Amino acid sequence: MSSKIQNLWTGAIRPLLKRPPALQVAALCHRDGADGPEVMLVTSSSGRWILPKGWPIDGLTAAEAAKQEAWEEGGVKKGKVDKTALGRFLSEKRFENGAVIPCETQVFPIAVKSVANDYPEADQRDRIWVSPEKAAEMVDDPGLSNMLETFAAA
Repeated sequence: MSSKIQNLWTGAIRPLLKRPPALQVAALCHRDGADGPEVMLVTSSSGRWILPKGWPIDGLTAAEAAKQEAWEEGGVKKGKVDKTALGRFLSEKRFENGAVIPCETQVFPIAVKSVANDYPEADQRDRIWVSPEKAAEMVDDPGLSNMLETFAAA
């Protein structure tokens, strides 16, 4: 390898590849349904089923930011959010321009008391309530699927 390429690799490229994953926060919204516990899934911009999630928000704790995402993406009006994450999983954030970055997503349970039909992203997303077991089958991220299975078993 030439010294020019070696310098480029060690000075610019290698540090980018070793960066820690970006942090996202997600809301595991749950409620008691007629047939047992239910969790809420919403569609992503590409139509995949996911938990409401987003980036940390300045001035809010991670749990508070997850609750804000639950409102914006799923219409959760009232709910009690756990201050401690249920867990975390590694995934990839896909952007509309095709870029992909690794992310660590911290998941905060929210016991939902009420939802609204009119919320900031209601016209951009579908929302569904399903059993945790069904949700684990519907999501395509293995880490999230495992977390939903663990939640179902609890």
